[in-house]
Amino acid sequence: MPHEPTPPEPFRDRLPTSHERMSGRPWDASYHDGPAPWDIGRPQPAIARLASAGAFTGAVLDAGCGTGENTLLIASLGLSVVGIDVAQTALEKARQKAVHRNIHAEFLSADAFQLATLGRTFQTVLDCGLFHTFDAEERPRYVASLASVTEREGTLYIVCFSDLGPDTGPHPISQEQLREAFNVNTGWSVSAIERDRLETRFHENGAPAWLVTVKRV
Repeated sequence: MPHEPTPPEPFRDRLPTSHERMSGRPWDASYHDGPAPWDIGRPQPAIARLASAGAFTGAVLDAGCGTGENTLLIASLGLSVVGIDVAQTALEKARQKAVHRNIHAEFLSADAFQLATLGRTFQTVLDCGLFHTFDAEERPRYVASLASVTEREGTLYIVCFSDLGPDTGPHPISQEQLREAFNVNTGWSVSAIERDRLETRFHENGAPAWLVTVKRV
């Protein structure tokens, strides 16, 4: 039986994602020459509204945390938060911010497709800008990985680029794709899909986005 090819550096012990293959760059490289396109230097407005409304409860996971702005906002509320990413440069920036702001939050290097290796579960999970980077073949693996660390009746919030333009971001997602990915057979139930905006360094007023609420069933 043939062996899978060994991922070259800088992918270490994982295969590159579809986004990395398409761009020709690892996630970490996005942080080498100044801020990444999605790194706006503050929490996303949609996440700030959720936080103000008390949407985050219990232990919280921020999947694809980048330099940690959303993670640190949630942690500042006194919640236990873990931010994970594969970009080591981003994680180091996030840790420096936590020290500078005197906010306690964990930032760990972890593969979004293998979240069970964290060895813990969470009542609330956040995905802000990660889901839409995965192609149709990767989404089932990611959805199953999220399920492995989300408590029963826990909540997942997703903010992703919408396919309703104009001027949407790369990798836009439709409502149908979201509902298909999180259908009841996957252990999830979509509670709400609302129109929102996702700010980037290239969208002055934000790009069209979905704010999705998913329950673990």
